[in-house]
Amino acid sequence: MGKVTCVSGIDTDIGKTVVTGLLGKALRQSGFSVITQKITQTGCSGVAEDVRTHRKIMEMDLQPEDNNGLTCPYVFEKACSPHLAAKLAGQRIDPMQICAATATLTAAYDHVLLEGVGGLLVPLGTGYTFLDYLQEQGYPLILVSSPSLGSINHTLSAMELSKNRGIYVNGIVYNCFDSSDTVIREDSRKVFLEALTHYGFPETIVDLPNADEVEADSDMLLLLQQLVTVREKK
Repeated sequence: MGKVTCVSGIDTDIGKTVVTGLLGKALRQSGFSVITQKITQTGCSGVAEDVRTHRKIMEMDLQPEDNNGLTCPYVFEKACSPHLAAKLAGQRIDPMQICAATATLTAAYDHVLLEGVGGLLVPLGTGYTFLDYLQEQGYPLILVSSPSLGSINHTLSAMELSKNRGIYVNGIVYNCFDSSDTVIREDSRKVFLEALTHYGFPETIVDLPNADEVEADSDMLLLLQQLVTVREKK
């Protein structure tokens, strides 16, 4: 049975799709069988756009599991929050259907990387958030953050929520692409490292300067791979 690791960001457009693809590539290069999954996708039809991005980064063709919907059980055309997109489509997001799809994937792969949607508190339905789903499943979390304005509040809030819900944070991928202010970048990183220590999570931050650079950097890919496998060594 394969291992599921969740990848979530502190906000939308934080880089979690690229990070998920890079994690998948890193695991593949380390000899693991791996597939990525998106919990739900809005703003497109057919195979989820984020899954397509994963495959491109991982240097893989679309897989049968992509074409039959296992890697993204819910895809909605309206670009909005999943709960609203489902409502407008006359549907309801069933957590058990997502769970069943993930279980099928774990039976075939060493690792399943489950990319979230937006932040942890994005609603999937009335009174039910992505964080609720993550807590129910007990998946470990890799958090994608950045040095952008507001990221300290969002990142520390995500860590506190995770700690209070019993969700284990493997570490942070620090997306520094487009960040030119060294003072802010280094100070935010220090705050995040202190917070990881405070909440009892591994003091692990992987700096992501540029996706293209990371793809060609074997040492950086190894660091990303270790974010996923960290708990297996305990």
